[in-house]
Amino acid sequence: MAKIKKGDLVQVISGAKPERGGDRGKQGKVLDILVEQNRVVVEGVNYVTKHTRVGQTQRGTKTGGLETVEAPIHISNVALVDPSTKKPTKVGHRVEEQTKDGVKRTVRVRYAKKSGKDL
Repeated sequence: MAKIKKGDLVQVISGAKPERGGDRGKQGKVLDILVEQNRVVVEGVNYVTKHTRVGQTQRGTKTGGLETVEAPIHISNVALVDPSTKKPTKVGHRVEEQTKDGVKRTVRVRYAKKSGKDL
């Protein structure tokens, strides 16, 4: 079971500090997960400038130029944020039994472990 999923609130826990132009300490929502490369795309983190080739659309308008987009970062450099304390925390799993339409099922559920100090 994945520890970080799309839509989770995560915090960057490694890299350069914001004073040096880095993203450490920033929080954002996970936009995409690249499973094969063990990377995540986080909203508002790791902006890069992308050069796009100039072209023409059907209407004749010009496209292209410079655009800033979020680049993926390694999944080990982010930590899930505990919703109650708004601090980074570790993720645990517990087995629960759910009843749906009279049928009992055992399901693994993610939960945020108690967050003490900042990771």
